[in-house]
Amino acid sequence: QIVCFGSVHPYTWHMEAQLDEQVRLGVRGIKVHPAVQMVRPDDARAMKLYRLCAARQLPVLWHCGPVGIEPRLGRHMSQLRHYERAIALGLAPNELAGALLGLGSTLRHTGQLARSAEVLRSGQEQFPDHREFDVFLALTLHLQSDYAEATKLLLLALADTSEDPGITTYQRSIRHEANRL
Repeated sequence: QIVCFGSVHPYTWHMEAQLDEQVRLGVRGIKVHPAVQMVRPDDARAMKLYRLCAARQLPVLWHCGPVGIEPRLGRHMSQLRHYERAIALGLAPNELAGALLGLGSTLRHTGQLARSAEVLRSGQEQFPDHREFDVFLALTLHLQSDYAEATKLLLLALADTSEDPGITTYQRSIRHEANRL
């Protein structure tokens, strides 16, 4: 099955009308490619686009890391050294969490799995309430063929964060089974 995603630039005129046109054409989600579109994923206009997508029940997919098609400035912006330098210079806690997650994810995309796991584990230690580190680490562990630990992290994150009645009913069992992996 092929699922079509469209794209709407957050700085385009008539963003909402363009999004509605994409929906009319049958897209099932929107892709944002920060390095190509030259827009930060946390930009205020991008956040507006995400809210518009949410209102239409459209998932948003972000493309991370360089792929060779982005303009020179976009390629420059997406390089690992920028994450590393920002982290080394010191960031406010909320910015550090995002930078560690971005660095760990980009390392995974570039095949540097051991370093990705190291960075994401550091994020887990520094920000234990940020469960996204568990999920992104699980993705890295899966690629390292550590399926049991990856599944355990995902199951615990699901049990601890879901408000779904079916999940909450079985939280205790889910946690028990996860810890047996």
